[in-house]
Amino acid sequence: MITDLIEVDQENPKLESIRRAADVIRRGGVVAIPSDSLYVLVADPFNLAAVGKVFAAKGREATRSLPLMVNDVLMVEELTTELTKRFQVLARRFWPGPLTIIVPASAKVPLKLTGNTGRLALRQSRSAVGNALLEMIGMPMIATSANVSGMPTCRAGIDVFGTMDGSVDLVLDGGMCMGLGATTIDITEPYWRVIKEGAIEEKELAEVLKGN
Repeated sequence: MITDLIEVDQENPKLESIRRAADVIRRGGVVAIPSDSLYVLVADPFNLAAVGKVFAAKGREATRSLPLMVNDVLMVEELTTELTKRFQVLARRFWPGPLTIIVPASAKVPLKLTGNTGRLALRQSRSAVGNALLEMIGMPMIATSANVSGMPTCRAGIDVFGTMDGSVDLVLDGGMCMGLGATTIDITEPYWRVIKEGAIEEKELAEVLKGN
């Protein structure tokens, strides 16, 4: 596979760059883009071949899930079995932003995407590039860190290219990503729990979720 690299403005991406990335995704390819905290690999979550390419590019175990990026709560409705009050409270307060929410996956979501767990991680990002892509393709995207599993996360486009050349189709190089990583919360059980703490502290979540 030949990996293409094109420059993109993180804040004001040109339509041509977004269209090119969207075309790759529609064809079942994998694209690395800058998000609000790090570079992520994006692809079509409903194309099992594309899902397999993401797992292969990262060297990721099949038992681990792949998170999705969405552009609003409406897009979540078809991805989960239930939009709980707990989810709505969190999304209203922290989206778009650095919070990944784990929900029960609907039957529409390929089991492979959930790592055969039936649980799905979702996030609405502040990334201008990511949101422009979501708008153009009209569906959620896989959005997992652009790195080989077990290796440091890439925060520069050129680092992604150097690490993943030949295993992804396209890198949109927007320079450095400087934001803090996302916090991940699992709300699939009766008692919510923080899986990974990032930009949002657990005490903030606890305050918002009082009584929910």
